[in-house]
Amino acid sequence: MRSLVIHKARELKLKLSEDVREPGPREILVRIVAGGICGTDLHYYNHGGFGAVRLMEPMILGHEVSGQVEILGKDVSGFQPGDPVAVSPSRPCRTCSHCLDGLFNQCEHMRFYGSAMPFPHIQGAFRDWLVADADQLVLADGLTAAEAAMAEPLSVCLHALQHAGSLIGKRILVTGCGPIGTLMILVARWAGADEIIATDLSEFPLTKAAEVGAGRTVNVMAEPNGLEDCQAGKGRLDVLFECSGAASALAAGIAALRPGGTVIQLGLGGDMSVPMQALTAKEISLKGSFRFHQEFGTAVGLMQKRLIDVRPIHTHTFALDDAVAALETAGDRTKAMKVQLDFASC
Repeated sequence: MRSLVIHKARELKLKLSEDVREPGPREILVRIVAGGICGTDLHYYNHGGFGAVRLMEPMILGHEVSGQVEILGKDVSGFQPGDPVAVSPSRPCRTCSHCLDGLFNQCEHMRFYGSAMPFPHIQGAFRDWLVADADQLVLADGLTAAEAAMAEPLSVCLHALQHAGSLIGKRILVTGCGPIGTLMILVARWAGADEIIATDLSEFPLTKAAEVGAGRTVNVMAEPNGLEDCQAGKGRLDVLFECSGAASALAAGIAALRPGGTVIQLGLGGDMSVPMQALTAKEISLKGSFRFHQEFGTAVGLMQKRLIDVRPIHTHTFALDDAVAALETAGDRTKAMKVQLDFASC
């Protein structure tokens, strides 16, 4: 079995091992077929972590994966060998106080694939074989492996939508058009937003933003005052989805919100300064949105029904043996959006 292990910043190794255990009760052995590279994977590769989170031991990367059912453990129903599946990386304990309150994404003992937040680290899913709990899997009939691997980031955006409430007829701003920001545009369009404006520092992601439904795009590097019309008076937009993790994007977005507007903060870029006076004076609601849980099955279903088409966001595929090139490409925002690894090719 091959697994993709990060040891420290820029030190990535493909580990070979024969260690593939049999699935236990209510577990399933999955042959991984596709895996998407996330922003957190890039942080581990480029910087050895993000914010206060640091790699303290070697860790298998990856949490956006799909595959095929190989072996069923005891007491598993609803699956057959060969079934295509999307694999949720969310594994809450279901016994802590937050889980008992239904806040599974806030689990105190979350075992989220490829996370250095706890120690020992939670090993990731970029490996040929993965033993998963049966309730992590969703049948992905009708989807390619590449599409099914997009269920995880799409779930992040659906969770953010829950915090925003109804978007029907609303005027939306999305700041930061990486994979999450671009998926957020798709979700906002599906949810009934009337107007969607997107900002970024680079042209390529803005091109993708327009392709998936942004009615207007602004390159804030080339046009630092490009949101001036939205910021006139006390602002005119209803909801900001801040996906960059940059304090400057948050400030510009808050200036564009009308009184009583809502900020949903998805971007994780470390601590950010917040224009608290503007929040207070305009009575703006600021809500954080972190990961997901219940939304995963919905994400798969929306793709299966073709209500949300994630295919334009997938720009590159690399064999697992070319993982370094894949990560380097994923970090190049001038040409890449979602980069995936193909575990079936050598």
